[in-house]
Amino acid sequence: MRIIISPAKKMNVDTDTFPQPALPVFLGETGILAEWIRALSFKEAQKLWQCNDRIAELNYRRFQDMDPGKNLTPALVSYEGIQYQYMAPEVFTRKEWDYVQERLRILSGFYGVLKPLDGVVPYRLEMQAKARVNGTKNLYEFWGDRLYREVRGGDGVILNLASKEYSKCIEKYLEPEDTYIACVFGERKNGKTVQKGTQAKMARGEMVRFMAENGIEDAEEVRRFDRLGYRFEEELSSDNEYVFIQRRRESG
Repeated sequence: MRIIISPAKKMNVDTDTFPQPALPVFLGETGILAEWIRALSFKEAQKLWQCNDRIAELNYRRFQDMDPGKNLTPALVSYEGIQYQYMAPEVFTRKEWDYVQERLRILSGFYGVLKPLDGVVPYRLEMQAKARVNGTKNLYEFWGDRLYREVRGGDGVILNLASKEYSKCIEKYLEPEDTYIACVFGERKNGKTVQKGTQAKMARGEMVRFMAENGIEDAEEVRRFDRLGYRFEEELSSDNEYVFIQRRRESG
């Protein structure tokens, strides 16, 4: 079983904790993307990133000075988003690190697919960015089926904890023999399941931690997840979608 998650925009630099991180498998493609972005004007880059002047200036400088294969921080240490805060890899045991290194894969518009201990540098490039690189119309076309081929494990089981922006890179290429399970973390309102962005990110991070702590190997075992007030709802779920509903805490 493989677990897929999204990256985060905010990134940290830590070249000391793991002094010799591995190199990402698609580093050659990353180099192509870096060269393409370096050739953009500031205004073109800012339009690509769709961000304010301060963030654009920071990332424009980053790309001008960047070597994607040097001064690396392991991906799971570098990303600082809510999902990663709740995953809390800084307190992983050796056994938990071994678990995520084998099973967890981070999808990235810039690096393609990352293992937790693959080294990265700070960058900004979302998968949905309108990057027309080497004749392609966007990053989905640039990466093609390579991310799916890299993510798919021997048993063909993929647990999706990624946002739609990233999971669609995999879903488009699924084979009939694959088992693809999406996890939904939401609340029930007016008879419907409503998933909110921040709460879903928190739950995805907690789910990865739960799986690592328990050494979960069978996808059905994730139904036992019960953190942050979530419970698996069998009646709302299917073989390809596990729905977890958050119970509101009673006051008083």
